[in-house]
Amino acid sequence: MFEFAFGVDDLATTRLTYSPLQEAVFSLRARRRPAAYPHYRRWTASWEAAYRELDAELLDALVTPRVWVPDFLTPRPAGRRPSFESELAVLAATDPAVVAKDFAAAYRGDGAPLPPALAARLEDPAGLLAHCVEQVRGYWERCLLPRWWPRARAVLEADLAHRGRMFAEHGAEGLFAGLSPQLSWNSGVLRLDDPDSRVRALGGRYTPVAGRGLILLPTLCGRGAHTVIDPDEPPVISYPARGTALLGEHPAPQPPDALAELIGPARTRLLLLLEHPATTTALAHRLAVTPGAVSRHLTALTAAGLLTRTRTGRSVLYARSPLGTALASGRL
Repeated sequence: MFEFAFGVDDLATTRLTYSPLQEAVFSLRARRRPAAYPHYRRWTASWEAAYRELDAELLDALVTPRVWVPDFLTPRPAGRRPSFESELAVLAATDPAVVAKDFAAAYRGDGAPLPPALAARLEDPAGLLAHCVEQVRGYWERCLLPRWWPRARAVLEADLAHRGRMFAEHGAEGLFAGLSPQLSWNSGVLRLDDPDSRVRALGGRYTPVAGRGLILLPTLCGRGAHTVIDPDEPPVISYPARGTALLGEHPAPQPPDALAELIGPARTRLLLLLEHPATTTALAHRLAVTPGAVSRHLTALTAAGLLTRTRTGRSVLYARSPLGTALASGRL
């Protein structure tokens, strides 16, 4: 059990964002336990050749057998929408002593021995850190950035938009309760219960937020809410993002004949795909067409009252309106 105590002003400094670096590192969990992350199977298969050109042994070792991750690999995001490069720069500036400490803590908490790829390199933690940075960058550029990240970012943006609405409509208790069944809010204390016995052994911890600001991070590769291993680190909680199943490479749905006759096949497919909010780029990727072609149809559907638009940072998320949902479900 972990408890985070909120003072009078701490809710005002609680924020939601996502971390490209965290998602890159956490995606390595899908290699450790593919059965637990079925929405990653086609992705990992598609980039296997590129992955093998990197130091696969080291990258595999960044995640323990029970998918624990050393804290230093996922630094606390400094901005509202941090870039991968800015987060990688923070990672590269890590104190080498922290690298050794965090690897030891993660594998000790997991109950697994350090793999040879790490044990030999820990004698030179500065060199190990530099190699980790180099390999994570290569993994991002060769495997994740070209096709996976546009889809992943759209899912994360949609989650943030939903959580913002939950907080506005239901307050802190409604927001926290909706993040994960493991989280509960009572009288200014946010409690995180973890079913993993090894994680519970680290618990019993009472952490005052104390003006440091709690950060809530949706992740596409998490099976429950979790926090950092080191209790001295500023408070961060990761939770499973909504809509992770959208990462699966499923073909675009075929439009029902009657609906396609009414608004056309292309616009019908878009309406069906927008069961969860998405950006123009993500929709274009799923339909294998240009963003310009998708944009024209989205504009028409929005003008007809079938979609809504929400700007989040530099992105625009489209979602079905109540009318669009009724039309897509055949209730009209």
